[in-house]
Amino acid sequence: MLNIMLKDGNVIQVEKGARIYDIAMKISPALAKKALVSKINGEIKDLMTEVNCDCSIEILTFEDVEGRLALRHTAAHILAQAVKRLYPNVKLAIGPAIENGFYYDFDSEETFTPQILDKVEKEMEKIVKEGFKLEKSVLPKEEAITLMLEKDDPYKVLLINNLPEGEIISFYKQGEFVDLCAGPHVPSTSYIKAFKLLSVAGAYFRGDEKNKMLQRIYGTVFPKKSELDAYINMLEEAKKRDHRKLGKELKLFTLMEEGPGFPFFLPNGVVLKNNLIEYWRGLHKKSGYVEIETPMILNRKLWETSGHWDHYKENMYTVNIDEEEFAIKPMNCPGGMLVYKSEPHSYRDLPLRVGELGRVHRHELSGAIQGLMRARAFTQDDAHIFMLPDQIKEEIKGVISLIDEVYSRFGFKYSVELSTRPENSMGSDEEWEVAEVSLAGALDEMNIKYKVNEGDGAFYGPKIDFHLEDSIGRSWQCGTIQLDLQLPQRFDLNYIGSDSEKHRPIVIHRVIFGSLERFIGVLIEHFAGKFPTWIAPVQVKVLSISEKYLDYAKTVVNSLNENNIRVELDGRVEKIGYKIREARNERVPYILVIGEKEEQEGNITVRSRKNGDEGSASLNEFIARVKCEIDNKTLEV
Repeated sequence: MLNIMLKDGNVIQVEKGARIYDIAMKISPALAKKALVSKINGEIKDLMTEVNCDCSIEILTFEDVEGRLALRHTAAHILAQAVKRLYPNVKLAIGPAIENGFYYDFDSEETFTPQILDKVEKEMEKIVKEGFKLEKSVLPKEEAITLMLEKDDPYKVLLINNLPEGEIISFYKQGEFVDLCAGPHVPSTSYIKAFKLLSVAGAYFRGDEKNKMLQRIYGTVFPKKSELDAYINMLEEAKKRDHRKLGKELKLFTLMEEGPGFPFFLPNGVVLKNNLIEYWRGLHKKSGYVEIETPMILNRKLWETSGHWDHYKENMYTVNIDEEEFAIKPMNCPGGMLVYKSEPHSYRDLPLRVGELGRVHRHELSGAIQGLMRARAFTQDDAHIFMLPDQIKEEIKGVISLIDEVYSRFGFKYSVELSTRPENSMGSDEEWEVAEVSLAGALDEMNIKYKVNEGDGAFYGPKIDFHLEDSIGRSWQCGTIQLDLQLPQRFDLNYIGSDSEKHRPIVIHRVIFGSLERFIGVLIEHFAGKFPTWIAPVQVKVLSISEKYLDYAKTVVNSLNENNIRVELDGRVEKIGYKIREARNERVPYILVIGEKEEQEGNITVRSRKNGDEGSASLNEFIARVKCEIDNKTLEV
């Protein structure tokens, strides 16, 4: 008998050669029903894997990342099998699982259009009903290449030839279909119960624009139809909230072919952006930060010192000035290091909290650009905290509190991840131990739940990432706290300690908004353009019923302006119903209607975005109400 240690620490005994699925059944039939793949001594394996020695086993379901990936990967194979059945001459490239689903790339003379997706889906349903087992096999390299040549799969041959020497070459078979694949997979095609093909797109083989353009079909899969339906509904809602669509409708920003990846902010967008900046500055002043501004263009020597020239140059824009090579900054950090170094520091000066709303430029590939979410120019709300080693934990806790205050202000829930030392890291074991213990200790002391991402830290230090959840359940990575063990050494930063000797400061890099432009994109979609009153570009729209009441309407507008309430007047000769509909489409928090009754009584008629028609009100009372919302930064929309 074998001893099997389970995730909860319990040990069970099973016969040698037992399959993982049988072990799951022994633990709980309900668990076996949900099981997709497993971990044996930390290594992902199929459920049909036999166990032949004492080991630890973890059964993984769709709730686990690895379980989701296995289900999605199997769905990708079913997609490829269906397409191959319908279009026998198609050539297969790659078909991985991705964050929210799967895709497969095809080389086909047939042009795939959205209209063929139903046809492919129906064929996939047949394959699911046929319930083929997914059977793994391993072949030597030459035999693997021969098999793929026989199947006329040149892309698979290329993939095999690019594998490292000695790499195990495995295949998965389901019915008549065989695909090159490392796995793992779920036991059979019948596990794919709720799936949907979503779209068709073009994609270069292996993402290299030097390669041939292939046709990519995207899809998603869930264990239950109800979960799939909820996801599809979320996608439909996301289309309505698309920040590019709403940004144009609300006249916040525009995208022009003269500047691909370089958004143009319009007056309303600048008001929104400035409101966020004003809020950011107020919070940081209160929290003891000073603000700096560093140059946008700095010479090559600086970027060599920071390491960016060697590790990030392909993403940097460069320019020659006076026969010397310069770069437009992709990050604010090196400039911040120079500011610290510009004058001597004592241990009494630390911690020194230095913020910068710095404009950065990065050469993103044209295919990766997506409105404000992925741009080539954006503003980072960076801050660098220079501190003593014994100040790390308290400073981390201060940054976490600040991040929580900002995200809570906008109604975001968030999750936290701690990423630890990667393989290609710099620095000593002792430095990394202090850094990781400090980050984890700060989170623990604040009772914050977090997930550990082993080996996913930056090469210069561990980090904490904050993932926002918006109003329709999507996740966005925005805030980051990184402990840097390297830049202080590279820039030879120091302070004079209590012993009158030079010492190296510890540096925290952190962003809260991340990219200010991207955060605006997230806000647009989170609120569906219905911004809280305090940041709304236009807070009140005043509508006159006819020209006769325009003078009184202007008096109302003046009163609002005097109280620093952002207001617009619509005095056009149009029907009031039409003007109300337009104002509602602009998503302004408040609409004031001015007509004969309002002029006679010296009042206003209020329509709010939340409650609709609220009837007659005193102008002074209304002004007090709006100012209260602005001053308290009320979230109610």
